[in-house]
Amino acid sequence: MPDFDVDFCYERRGEVIEYVARKYGADHVSQIITFGTMSAKSVIRDVGRVLDVPYNEVDKIAKMIPFEIHMTLDKALEQNRELKDLYETDETTRRIIDLARGLEGMPRNASTHACGVVITKDPVDTYVPLYVNDGNVVAEYTMTLLEQLGLLKMDFLGLRTLTVIEDCKKLVKQNRGIDVEFDSEMNDPEVYKLWQEGKTYGIFQFESAGMTSFMKELKPDCLEDLIAGVSLYRPRTNGSNSKIY
Repeated sequence: MPDFDVDFCYERRGEVIEYVARKYGADHVSQIITFGTMSAKSVIRDVGRVLDVPYNEVDKIAKMIPFEIHMTLDKALEQNRELKDLYETDETTRRIIDLARGLEGMPRNASTHACGVVITKDPVDTYVPLYVNDGNVVAEYTMTLLEQLGLLKMDFLGLRTLTVIEDCKKLVKQNRGIDVEFDSEMNDPEVYKLWQEGKTYGIFQFESAGMTSFMKELKPDCLEDLIAGVSLYRPRTNGSNSKIY
């Protein structure tokens, strides 16, 4: 099944989940589990704590691990010569790292996915095991496994940006007496002129230098042009999504 991403005001996202539960039945709707894993830094600290190694010694080792996405202990040993030397000369450091290597990447804790919701034809428990987390029913399979099972996964994202926009609308109404309606007019040429001139800084998906240049060449003059443009420039890759507001 396709993956659906829908963005809502951060403060009212919970109402959307409640609505879906009422519409399709509470036993047909479930939030989704997510696992926190032992990263390179955190696993060093956890192992050091279990071994009762003084905090300052463990902290020294953890701080030698570079801040980088998808950093691993093996990569850290390759990149940081000081850490490598300490590993080769200090028995305590070597023991901590060797034990941490066997635990690195394993689940550390379970929590509820920030936005994922699964909706099923039959009651959810006929497809997957469930558990209760903070009063919420949660599917015990991760979102990727739910997708592999062919279940429908919705991402109800709560975006603070939309909350800020809504607050701004209320302030404009309160202070200027003007009702701002975003959906009333989609063909204002002055709006599309901003895209044609590359004046899209601060607009999600349209503010990068590459996208700005592309839009200046495309010269969109309708909503369909924007939809096609963002989809062509940023196709779905590595689990990311192309979308506009």
